Amino acid sequence: MDLGEGLRKAIAKLQGSTIIDLKTIREFNKELQRALISSDVELSLVSTFTKKIEDAAVREKIPEGVSPKDYITNMVYEELVVLMGKSYEPQIKPKRILMLGMYGSGKTTTTGKLAKFYQDRGLSVGLICCDVARPAAYEQLETLAKQVNASFFGIKGEKDARKILKEGVKALKDRKVIICDSSGRSAFDEILVNEIKAISEELKPDEKFLVINADTGQVAGKQAKEFNDAVKITGVIVTKMDGSGRGGGALSAVSAANVNITFIGTGEKMNSLELYNSEKFVGRLLGIPDIESLIKNVNEAIKEANIKPDEINSEELNFDTFYSQLKTMSKMGPVKNMLGMMGMADVPKNVVDQGEEKLSKYKVIIGSMTKEERKNDKLLRDHSRITRIAAGSGTQEKDVRMLISEFNKMKKFYEMFKNDRNVKKNLSKFMSGQK
Repeated sequence: MDLGEGLRKAIAKLQGSTIIDLKTIREFNKELQRALISSDVELSLVSTFTKKIEDAAVREKIPEGVSPKDYITNMVYEELVVLMGKSYEPQIKPKRILMLGMYGSGKTTTTGKLAKFYQDRGLSVGLICCDVARPAAYEQLETLAKQVNASFFGIKGEKDARKILKEGVKALKDRKVIICDSSGRSAFDEILVNEIKAISEELKPDEKFLVINADTGQVAGKQAKEFNDAVKITGVIVTKMDGSGRGGGALSAVSAANVNITFIGTGEKMNSLELYNSEKFVGRLLGIPDIESLIKNVNEAIKEANIKPDEINSEELNFDTFYSQLKTMSKMGPVKNMLGMMGMADVPKNVVDQGEEKLSKYKVIIGSMTKEERKNDKLLRDHSRITRIAAGSGTQEKDVRMLISEFNKMKKFYEMFKNDRNVKKNLSKFMSGQK
């Protein structure tokens, strides 16, 4: 069970409570403690957190018209925001960035994501491979640079990171943002400290980001402190937040070490890097919809998928327009993340997994249709067409029929509301990524 699920279950038990007395709040706090400890939040932080909740709940009077559940939810929200640390807002201007981290932290992948982040905001980016310890680091960073349209520099086989950096800065002098990917190690030792100090002195970075895997839990705080003592990091990027039950522990530990969290990684794709916003993050943990982020993701997905607005806002729903919508959804990242933004984080995992699989399968099936079939779904009443599409997509005929059946249900729903001006206006705005 992850932190969000545990918190939401604890709060759900307050449903129907008419008063909040000491007994009720202490029972609630036990559930909170279980959720926080199972997510690897440090014990002293858990104790301090739940004591604040108890003191405030017993001391303060619930405002008239507010339910006990809503009142406690708001209290938990406010205290969690403090526990998880400040939000981050970067300056979008030319800069030099040094990436730091241990083996397995996701540092090189995050370097590529960060390059895309600044490229998307109009700044040209150059990546320098100064990871001289890991054999595949050069090829990986070079591939990521091509993927996000950033410039790349490295000297294959060279073991002097400072020499690579010096030449790289010269070669990429016309780039607005230069990001240096340094070597990682399996342990924080003197060799690593000396190397990152030398690189930092040469690069003179504006930002020094430590990349930490969310699975490290409480250890994240120790890593943050060690790197901060060595080179004074400006922030931490926590990766793999989408699949770790220990993410809450990692974030709270970093915050307790008095280091800022700057970004969180929420998936493998290059756009799966979010600016850290403690209010939004805690809101999602508690099941509060984050429509602003959802709309922003839709906007970015449409842009990345190269979809024209009229493909989304078409007067007619056919397999062509449906395919455009599927492409948009696939660019938005895992279905789990989207549901979280909609305040629907507790959809069963098997349902989410089936949804992911179904979307992928449907894209392949539609890709095997002819242009005429995509425009006119009535042609698919012909059994021979279904047989051909199934063979061409590597699926079974029952899968094609299931898609057609679900599409027809959607089409009926679409036709029903098409002439309702208010519904149509709001749906069009949402699918276009407008507020």
